[in-house]
Formats: sequence, C-alpha cells, structure tokens
Amino acid sequence: MSSVEATPAIRKTALNAVHRQMGAKMVDFNGWDMPVEYPAAIGCGIINEHLAVRNGAGIFDVSHMGDIRLAGPQALAAVQHISMNDAARLAVGQAQYSALLYPEGTFVDDVIVHRLADDDYLLVINAGTREKDFGWVQANTRQFDCAVQDLSDDFTQIAIQGPKAVTLLQKLTDANLSAVKFYWVTRGRLCGINNILIGRTGYTAEDGFEVYIPSDEKTSARVWNEILDAGKEFGAVPCGLGARNTLRLEGSLSLYGHEISDTINVWEAGLDRFCKMEKADFLGRAALEKAKGAGLQRTLVGLEMTERGIARDGFKVLSSDGNEIGYVTSGSPAPFLKKNIAMAYVPVEISAAGTAVKVEVRGQGVGAVVVPMPFYKRAKKKL
Repeated sequence: MSSVEATPAIRKTALNAVHRQMGAKMVDFNGWDMPVEYPAAIGCGIINEHLAVRNGAGIFDVSHMGDIRLAGPQALAAVQHISMNDAARLAVGQAQYSALLYPEGTFVDDVIVHRLADDDYLLVINAGTREKDFGWVQANTRQFDCAVQDLSDDFTQIAIQGPKAVTLLQKLTDANLSAVKFYWVTRGRLCGINNILIGRTGYTAEDGFEVYIPSDEKTSARVWNEILDAGKEFGAVPCGLGARNTLRLEGSLSLYGHEISDTINVWEAGLDRFCKMEKADFLGRAALEKAKGAGLQRTLVGLEMTERGIARDGFKVLSSDGNEIGYVTSGSPAPFLKKNIAMAYVPVEISAAGTAVKVEVRGQGVGAVVVPMPFYKRAKKKL
C-alpha cells in the first residue's frame, strides 16, 4: 500500500454529462465537477445568465447541495437544539433560514430548515460542508429520539429562478404554485413524476423554486431538458456557479467560508434577525450572550467602488489614510446594477453608510464607500 494518500475522486452530479454536452465550462467546486458558465453560443456566459434570472428565468443544477433528514418523536427538539432559528414556529410545509452553530457561537454552516410533516424535518446544507455537517448533526442529536439520515445523494436538485419561474414551472406540474408562498414547500406531479418536493426557495434574491428529482441520470437529464424547453418562451437559460455567485452577492446573501465561518459569530455576520435568543437553550447560545454583552468589534458591510477597480475576495480594506482595517469577503462587478460591489468586515466605528474607505487593488488603494445592504432587492408584486 502506498504511503502517499490517494487524491479523492472528484464528485459528479447526475447531470454532469448533460453539462458537458452543452459545452459548459467545468470547474472543481468543493470537490464537485460543476459548470461555472455555459457558452455564449447558446446565449449564456455569466453576464447573460445573471440578467436572464433578473429579467426572466434561469435554470441551475444545485445537486451538490446536501440534505439531512431528522424524523421521529423528538425531531423538533433535536432541530431546536442544533439550530439558531425557532423551528417551533414552522407549520407543516414551511421553511426557514437558520444556522448550525459551534458552542463558541460561530458557524458550522447555514441551512434551510423545512418542516415536511409533524415530526419530519429536512435540512438543506452547503456542498463543501456535507460530511462535516452530517457528522456534527449526528454527534449532537444522539440524546434525542429521532433518526438522522443523509439523503444528499438521493436527489437531483434543480433551481428555477427569476420573475417568470412560477409561470415556467406551472407548465410542468399539477401543483398550484400560486398558492405556495415564499419559503414554503408543496408536493406534486412534475414532468410525469409523482410526489416531487417543490420548494419556493432559492439563492438569487429572486422569486423561484427548487425541485427534488430522483437522482438517476436518465430521469435527471429528461427533467432538466424539459424544464429548459418549457423556459424558451421566457428567455430561460442554463446557469452556472458564476452567475449564482454574482446574483447572491447583489442580494447580499452570505456564503460559507466568506461572510460566515467557524471564526465569525452571528452578531458580526449581521444575521441576528434569524437567531432567536428567546427560545430554549441551543448550541452557541451562551457564547452569543457573552459576545453581545462585550459588544461588537467588527461587522459586515456593503461596499460600492467609487474609483475604477474591482474588490475581489480577500482583498484588504484600508482606512482613508491607507491603514489596513478589514478585508473583503466577496466582491465582483454586479451585472444588473452595473456597479462594482463587495461585502467586507470592518471595525464597527467606520461601518456607517457613507463612510469613505479604500480597497487595496494590485497594491494601490482604490476608493470605495460603505452602502446599505442588500445591494439589490426585487420589487414587490402589485396587488
């Protein structure tokens, strides 16, 4: 046996062959072979994909995301113990944004908690933290009477996002999608398959849906292609990780390893509205109480570049006199807003909107200003 460890095989979703046939540019994303963008020849590329989602619809393969099911008499108690939001508020069919926390009040991962039945919960987790999250959930729910299952490989998960997503998807399902509110789920017949879970959720700052299809390659490819075909009249295009990232940045949505991590706490990340300190004790609560009493030293802010330059992930944030004061967590051009934007951690005392700072780009301080988040917020429908 070799003393050199074998490199883990890169993982592929059931749609991998489809992406390659479409000419997608593939990248290694947290150990997954994933499309970052599709060819301009079919009307794609990151900017076109981004704008399709803002103006019509975009279709994403998000099968690399993980799924953990907790089911049994004490499933709710288990979810309450390991997550910061209050799952007791969920009706059957409802979902909520939440997070799993370490005892220090920092992030194991952020999650979407779905209540599928009285004693049945589904946690959707990030791709790069699948194994870590599952092990952590198992280890911290042993005292509860509930089964913990990793269902991550059971589904091909497809996201249909954009203002025309509901009209597009309604063509393919018997579920009444107009009756499904944002962050609720339903089940229905989709593309000829019964009992498909359909959630009105997403990661693009737009309306949209995520559907859970059986993960065999033939079925996955058929459904993917049927969704794309149904979306042609709405200008729908396949979208990769590049557009997914620029869309979530415009919406100021956090990404694990960037805005949140095991060294960042809930208050610093500005996610206190999802942390229900009034509920019964949960992992991380005591540390968060202590941190709140001590006061914040740094906080997450939005930046808009006022001089020519792009703030990229990891770039230094400088004070107006050139001293290093923080760092960019995520940054890029914003295709819809037509601005260069970023999120960054800076000291609390310079976090007010309108504060001038600089970002170090290629060794030079480039002007930026603190602005409110989210950068983009979709318009509410008129009644």
